[in-house]
Amino acid sequence: MRWLYSAAMWLAQPLLKRKLQARALNEPGYGHAVPQRFGYYDFAPASAGPGARHGASAAAARPDAAANAQPQQPGFIWLHAVSLGETRAAAVLVAGLRARYPGMHLLLTHGTATGWEQGAALLQTGDVQVWQPWDTPGAVQRFLAQFQPRIGLLMETEVWPNMVAACKAANIPLCLVNARMSQKSMRQAQRLAWLSRPAYRDLTAVWAQTEDDAQRLRALGATVQAVTGNLKFDATPDATLLARGSMWRAASTQPVLMFTSSREGEEQMLIEALRATPVPGVQWLIVPRHPQRFDAVAALFQAAEFSVSRRTSWQDAPPPADVWLGDSLGEMALYYGLADAALLGGSFARLGGQNLIEAAACACPVLMGPYTFNFAQAAEMALAAGAALRCLDLSDALHQGSLLLADAAALARSRQAALQWSVAHQGATQRTLDALDSVGALARV
Repeated sequence: MRWLYSAAMWLAQPLLKRKLQARALNEPGYGHAVPQRFGYYDFAPASAGPGARHGASAAAARPDAAANAQPQQPGFIWLHAVSLGETRAAAVLVAGLRARYPGMHLLLTHGTATGWEQGAALLQTGDVQVWQPWDTPGAVQRFLAQFQPRIGLLMETEVWPNMVAACKAANIPLCLVNARMSQKSMRQAQRLAWLSRPAYRDLTAVWAQTEDDAQRLRALGATVQAVTGNLKFDATPDATLLARGSMWRAASTQPVLMFTSSREGEEQMLIEALRATPVPGVQWLIVPRHPQRFDAVAALFQAAEFSVSRRTSWQDAPPPADVWLGDSLGEMALYYGLADAALLGGSFARLGGQNLIEAAACACPVLMGPYTFNFAQAAEMALAAGAALRCLDLSDALHQGSLLLADAAALARSRQAALQWSVAHQGATQRTLDALDSVGALARV
């Protein structure tokens, strides 16, 4: 029955192209190297360090480009990290792979512009970075023929039926690492069981973050070899950025409350909650999840008569303003160091929440809304450890946040609990690397 899915994906290609064109208006990265999305490349991997990353090209549109370019350095370890969060988690795994296999060459793929931008920092000489191919049989076959990966590692949730089938046919081990599966995603996959079950069944190996994730993945047909934990716990915050943020926090005349990874609609919810229940004596730091929204979020607060100071305009320290706007990438450790506590974006609208592990690693306790289904077990673990507080809505978060900031001893306990919880769950990288050894495909890397 996969031919029905393949036909739908083939017919959807013009829609994808139009979507990319529309997104490129706000995020130029989506207009970069579009032919790669369909399995056309204008470079040979051995000579394509910069070319692969910045991929130019008119020649990439030529259907014969992939057929004529044969990899001169076979044996790529292919790692797919679709977006920003997955790419951040992948960084620790990439570092571990390089330490264990010093001669490896990395093939890094993404689906989003923020993932691509974050992933560029992981590349070394001989590595290649391209877009994930659209899941049509033709695009997948061109991708595999071009790069001939020794093994494929899919981060967290990215399972595509045609890619799984093609890798199985080509005897390329395809593994799902740091795997997670929410109840919502499981129900959606079960509604298309004729498509999803063969895809999960044909994965070479699956290593889950938690036992709950493992059970849901097994329900979809996956053979889960082990529960290895969450790679995000092994990520080390940038010490320089963290120290700078902490210094700025110490210099602030008011406690700093951060809205981390806020999503569309949540900033307006915050404005309305503050109008209904003002919170005096608090410095707000807003860090939107998506960089294309920075300008819109600044305009939103300014229209609500809040003064706004943007990170990209700061010199030695943040100047006085009602709202500090974190409008930079790669500085989350600075923002968490600057904050006394953080509201968790995506958890106050029905979006499932965001990763709260990075905040804990920076000793920043989190106030979560009712919607954390995408990170359910991590949220419950953080609550049990005292690293997070559960709030009914944003008004309740403002109330609980005010109480926490006013109680120095309670705040200190929460910050220490957050850090201890983060440290206690490290080790997923080593367990994942050990598990990869059992696959055998990396023996000659």
